[in-house]
Amino acid sequence: MLDVILSEFDDPFGGLPLAVVGLRLSAAVILGGLIGWEREARDKPAGLRTHMLIALAACLFTLLAFELMQSTEGDNPALRVDPLRLVEAVTAGVAFLAAGTIITGRGGVRGLTTGAGMWLAGAIGLACGAGSLALAALATAIALVVLALLRLLE
Repeated sequence: MLDVILSEFDDPFGGLPLAVVGLRLSAAVILGGLIGWEREARDKPAGLRTHMLIALAACLFTLLAFELMQSTEGDNPALRVDPLRLVEAVTAGVAFLAAGTIITGRGGVRGLTTGAGMWLAGAIGLACGAGSLALAALATAIALVVLALLRLLE
């Protein structure tokens, strides 16, 4: 039993080097922060810290799922971990938070773009956790273009 507990300290990140884990978590915070910064600059209800934390949490859940997938032993179906459940869980959790930023009233809807940005920050965090940093960066860049250019058109 003790050797099982101690083995966690030998490989605390499920086979990933600390530098890789740090890079993925940092990238999630930075990329989520860029979207949050745009929302903060527009004085929207969910800004920099919220988007950063959402991306960080999604990244962490992804890293944990990878660790769980590696730690399951044997072909026992009860021990199998389905990575798609992770995506569904993160999406549902972020959607719950995002729904709280949306306000309807007087024939209008406010906060919808911020909610969508929070949802995107979750997806960016998932991508970072999965190691798809280029995809996460590209999605962030496109989102910033959409937010900036379409604001000019409105």
